[in-house]
Amino acid sequence: MRAIVVKQPGGPEVLQLGEVPDPQPREGDLIVRVRAAGVNRADLHQRLGRYPPPPGEPDTIGLEIAGEVERPAGGYKPGDRVMALLAGGGYAEKARVPAAQAMPIPKTLSFEEAAAIPEAFLTAWLNLMMLGALQPGHVVVVHAAASGVGSAALQLCRGVASVVLATASAAKLDHCRALGATHLLARSEVPSRLPEAVRAASGGKGADIILDVVGAAYLEANVAALALHGRLCCISTQSGSKGTLDIGALLVRRLTVLGSTLRARSAEQKARLVADFSARALPRFERGELRPVVAKTYPLAEAARAHEDLASDRVVGKIVLIP
Repeated sequence: MRAIVVKQPGGPEVLQLGEVPDPQPREGDLIVRVRAAGVNRADLHQRLGRYPPPPGEPDTIGLEIAGEVERPAGGYKPGDRVMALLAGGGYAEKARVPAAQAMPIPKTLSFEEAAAIPEAFLTAWLNLMMLGALQPGHVVVVHAAASGVGSAALQLCRGVASVVLATASAAKLDHCRALGATHLLARSEVPSRLPEAVRAASGGKGADIILDVVGAAYLEANVAALALHGRLCCISTQSGSKGTLDIGALLVRRLTVLGSTLRARSAEQKARLVADFSARALPRFERGELRPVVAKTYPLAEAARAHEDLASDRVVGKIVLIP
């Protein structure tokens, strides 16, 4: 089958279309004919050699796909339309998928739209709902709110949180408001103004949950912006992994700092996440309450252009590849 092959780490130019063996199923696996594959920032790190797949998983880049079942497993039948979370192998014409990590595609969505759901929405769901324990009336900060995960997080908070403060580049803030943000802050102002902005938006309370992909550059401001019993959910380190932590603030306000990645979680943990999301969130796509945000699509052979676009920070939502 055709797939994107990376012979050595490097820039986008190392993403080459080539031939690789078809995936071989394990017990409980589907084989899915890939019709669309989501592009994630983690893919850029893998291309650079900084984010290898877990042991036993394909070297091919790609963490989410949508397509049709060719080899059934679980409750799925040949021809079923599914979207799925992968540990690798998405940039290809076929993918091996643990049946418990697949979800039926809502009837209203195309393959391209469905491929933009699994990694982004499951990451946001894990950190906001399962780890962050989002409750009605909470105050939430979403950093990089125009990204794939950010655009999903804004929608999940909409109608639940009383305050949703989105940070992003100035050109993307209007998009964030359309997705559910109640308050906005340009990312250039986060280190100096986040605590002030959160307290102004929340009547002096502070944030119950902060979802952060930026890391070190925002750490001090994040901790200062948290309310009593607030939770900082750290899911990436785009600005670096080492910062200054005010332990005194953690003690006095009884704060929690959570570190979380999705790819390295066990199959059992991913299955529980997918089941919870499927039961509680998937019907909301059918009702039009949630929607994947697809910025651009590219043919699989143009994966390099997709990586260049994502790295340029000009994208709102997700980029999707079409095999």
